[in-house]
Amino acid sequence: MNQEPDLFLNRMRWVFLLFAILLMLWQFLPWLENRVVALTTEPRAVTARGELAADELATIEIFDRASPSVVFISTRQRVMNLWTRNIASVPRGNGSGMIWDGLGHVVTNNHVIEGASQAIVRLNDGRSYRATLIGASPAHDLAVLRIKVPFDRPPPVPVGVSADLRVGQKVFAIGNPFGLDYSLSSGLVSALDRSITDDDGTSIDHLIQTDAAINPGNSGGPLLDSAGRLIGINTAIYSPSGAFAGIGFAVPVDTVNKVVPQLIVEGRYIRPSLGITVDADVNRLVREQLGVEGVLVLRVQRDSAAEAAGLRGAEVDAQGNLVPRDIILGVEDQDVDSIAALVSALDDYRIGEQVTVRLWRSGREIDVAVVLESGN
Repeated sequence: MNQEPDLFLNRMRWVFLLFAILLMLWQFLPWLENRVVALTTEPRAVTARGELAADELATIEIFDRASPSVVFISTRQRVMNLWTRNIASVPRGNGSGMIWDGLGHVVTNNHVIEGASQAIVRLNDGRSYRATLIGASPAHDLAVLRIKVPFDRPPPVPVGVSADLRVGQKVFAIGNPFGLDYSLSSGLVSALDRSITDDDGTSIDHLIQTDAAINPGNSGGPLLDSAGRLIGINTAIYSPSGAFAGIGFAVPVDTVNKVVPQLIVEGRYIRPSLGITVDADVNRLVREQLGVEGVLVLRVQRDSAAEAAGLRGAEVDAQGNLVPRDIILGVEDQDVDSIAALVSALDDYRIGEQVTVRLWRSGREIDVAVVLESGN
């Protein structure tokens, strides 16, 4: 009689029995541990960390030095109840800003305070002050407020340079995203000389693109380099979904350092001008007729910089046709193919500076030196 099947079945029974015992031990293991191991309410021993890394210490130092100069801005707006005619002040939004000088001037974005009837500035130490609007430049999305701090005034942010920035440099953003005050984010300079267009068609040029996290509420806060110097004012994000997408923009500090002093003194930014009159519709028609990419000088203003430099405005012939004389092709080394491009090119210079304007005149190109004057 063959006993091999019985032997196999016996072995399988022992295997299943052993498996069942192991499964039971596994289920009751926590209960056994609680009985065998002595439980205690004492905290676990702390593992020594060691020294912070050099780059961590550098980042901490940047935040510690710059954060007292960053402010939280909350705005309110007056609204009228159509039924009762009562006027109430309601919250409008939040943003960031930074101390510009020792006189209490605060720089922020124009869109942070635009349309608001009141702005409250809260300092790093918790003190709050009602702000006065000193000036704004929507074209650069910059605005200047002023607060009266009687004592222990916060220091201004050290100012750097943006002309020598390079893609790949480390940058740090401090602000109040979603009302979470004094948040720090870091990243890199992703690109330079970007342009974005607002819903109203206004273009803001020469922006710094960064992947440092910039969210609603960060607007108006400083963008710093690895030396803790101001290199830009955070202004916008690109986000199809409404959330942070790794693309933020900042107004470069070279623009800020040019516009803000004028806002403080004049209350507005006065653009450099050639002293000419242009028209977009006429410019488009002439460009189509002549095939010349540039800006038609429609008229030269009397006693202007353009008149002193010899620029020529268009004329009307006996048949009533417009006869172009000068078409601006470029300013210094920048090509100009539209009125917006001309305005942007001139905005890189200051009133009183001399620039070389490249013209199309009677079928040939010539260069003319023009000393920029103040525009309207």
